[in-house]
Amino acid sequence: MDLSSFVTSLATSFIIFAILLLVFSWLSKRPGNEVIYYPSRVLKGLEPFEQGMKSRNPFSWIMEAIRASEDEVISMAGVDAATYLVFLSTVAGILILSGIILVPVLIPIAVTDDSLQTEKENSKDQDKFPSFSVIDELAMGNVKVKSARLWAFLIGTWWVSLVTYYLLWKAYKHVSDLRATAKLTSAAQPEDYALLVRDIPPAQQGQSRKDQVDAYFRKLHPGTFYKSMIITDNKHATKIWDDLVKYKKKLAHDEAVFEESKTGEKGKPEGTRPECKTGFLGLIGAKVDSISHYEKKIAELQSSLEVEQKDALSEKQQTAALVFLNSKPAAVMASQTLHAQTFDSWTVEEAPEPRQLIWKNLPKNTYERQVRRLVIYGVVFLTVVFYMIPITFISAFTTLDNLKKLLPFLKSVINITVVKTILEAYLPQLALILFLAFLPKFLLFLSVAEGIPSKSHAARAASGKYFYFIIFNVFLGFAIGQSLISSMKAIIKSPTKIVELLGSSLPSSAGFFITFVALKFFVGYGLELTRLGPLIIYHLKNKYMCKTDEERKEAWAPGAFGYATRVPNDMLIVTICLCYSVIAPLIVPFGVLYFGIGWLVARNQALKVHVPEYESNGRMWPHMFKRIMAAMIIYQITMIGYFAIKKFYYAPFVIPLPVMSFVFAYVCNGNFYSAFSRTPLEVSCRSEKEAVSGTTPNMQMLYAAYVPGCLKIAKQNDDDDDFDLDDKKFLDAETHSRSMSFNA
Repeated sequence: MDLSSFVTSLATSFIIFAILLLVFSWLSKRPGNEVIYYPSRVLKGLEPFEQGMKSRNPFSWIMEAIRASEDEVISMAGVDAATYLVFLSTVAGILILSGIILVPVLIPIAVTDDSLQTEKENSKDQDKFPSFSVIDELAMGNVKVKSARLWAFLIGTWWVSLVTYYLLWKAYKHVSDLRATAKLTSAAQPEDYALLVRDIPPAQQGQSRKDQVDAYFRKLHPGTFYKSMIITDNKHATKIWDDLVKYKKKLAHDEAVFEESKTGEKGKPEGTRPECKTGFLGLIGAKVDSISHYEKKIAELQSSLEVEQKDALSEKQQTAALVFLNSKPAAVMASQTLHAQTFDSWTVEEAPEPRQLIWKNLPKNTYERQVRRLVIYGVVFLTVVFYMIPITFISAFTTLDNLKKLLPFLKSVINITVVKTILEAYLPQLALILFLAFLPKFLLFLSVAEGIPSKSHAARAASGKYFYFIIFNVFLGFAIGQSLISSMKAIIKSPTKIVELLGSSLPSSAGFFITFVALKFFVGYGLELTRLGPLIIYHLKNKYMCKTDEERKEAWAPGAFGYATRVPNDMLIVTICLCYSVIAPLIVPFGVLYFGIGWLVARNQALKVHVPEYESNGRMWPHMFKRIMAAMIIYQITMIGYFAIKKFYYAPFVIPLPVMSFVFAYVCNGNFYSAFSRTPLEVSCRSEKEAVSGTTPNMQMLYAAYVPGCLKIAKQNDDDDDFDLDDKKFLDAETHSRSMSFNA
């Protein structure tokens, strides 16, 4: 990429970002937009603006994000959001401390050498010599082989590694403390007293599943056992429940339309009753009075639901249950205790919170889960491998030189200066971003298909799959895609050449990745902040479709942080910035901007926009830590290969770094990870002692949190939400309502 294309890309991206900031500042102050830009505060009954609308300026949101304490973030968006912000600030800190040395030291050392110019002058055919730009002259590639200047780059490699180790250790400890504090200070939560029991063996003849589970746990936990909740197959009941909810919403909508027809310019005192067609999707069939039609449907569904409830509870019991103990320490000890002699029966673990459970996966036994996991890993492997083909094709195709060869009829158009500059500045980056947009939901679907029991676990699994995909297909695919095919024979003969190939390929892609990072944070964060899509959709729905308060609330529902896609996308930038930090130090300031602006935007969204879908108390952090360490090892191996290409005699001094990274990851894992995978007993004991309401909470209320809406008694009075918790009709485990369902 030449200098003009590079500057064009950066300048236009910055201009777009500045325009989006001004648009955000204007739109966020417009009446009626509070539910789009401050929905979290609106839902909590807080004023949208902390200091009033008149005092706001285009940068007020920045100061509010900076001034807010971590406790405020946790109170608004939960520990998971605070953990994500710790991740962003930690990576920004790594790049800032690294850049203090790398940028002012390595760039002058590189630019004052002339390796690229010398190689071009010594080339027999200078016309075929790869072109280079000012960006290349600022990088390590411009330093001569065997040069003593390479010592600075070797020291820089060590500096980046040591800074990363130090800040990651601090961050791991901080998040561990956040998690413990959240469990200590929070009120009694249902998941603190619940156990998820899977792989229940067959019951004895004449014994019900509930009697079997009650007898087993009452015998093993005689002083603390409270009650069990047998999981049943509620697929049909849930479908009826969803239809019932849908028709109630339609009835409320049409009743509002009917009332509206009594007023207005053309209103009639008697009103106009709305009508609907009874055929396919309401498009065909006879017209009927919709209010009467929906009331009839609701009555039919309520009757069907009661029948299905009895059938599900008596005929569709599964080999899984939720067991409740009346003490936090007892529940923690039970979840970490081996209950049966064989590993494939009476599997007990901490229960996820009610919002998190993926109920259809709970009855799957150990062997089915293992087989599913192996099959899914195979599918993911094939996905990664076969996606490499189109990614590599895009990498080659979107290079202008290759574009001219593949499509020679475009040569006259591409040679136009303006067109060439625009294509070089945006074509490869936009092609890559659009190509990646189709993958996340597929990977989330695969993760759920493994048999994973909770949403947060599925998000972590999908995030891991997406990370490996983007590393192998995006980072490595774009970095070595153009030279991989030509070098394949050499790699087959000598597999160790892949390290040298990676080291030699990265420098030529520096310009692309710098502009890629800039495009991601300037345009990406600008669009996230302005929320133009949700704004347009809300106002269209509000004007033409919404008639009830519930419909309006659904129209502006902000959603949660999408960790399954956000985290791996950020990890790609982490990998790019680390791998290029020494090879092309110019990327470091752009990495700082990416994570610095990302921290500000994410803080604003956490404080004012996103509403958590679930709370795992920072369970994502070990996943983030491992991926940062994976990026670190890729960076260190890359540097080994590049120093070897530069024929630097002291390159072996870099070899200990990957070993140190593995040791550091092992030590951190041993020191901190256990407190994330399981709740420490000391935390549960302290939290119970310090509970204001006493050591024994209202167990019926905690138990009720897991009762599904589809199995509640259909009340004639919709306002009566009371139900008998001891009634066997509710001894089940399913999603509490449609809002808690898992969409994968």
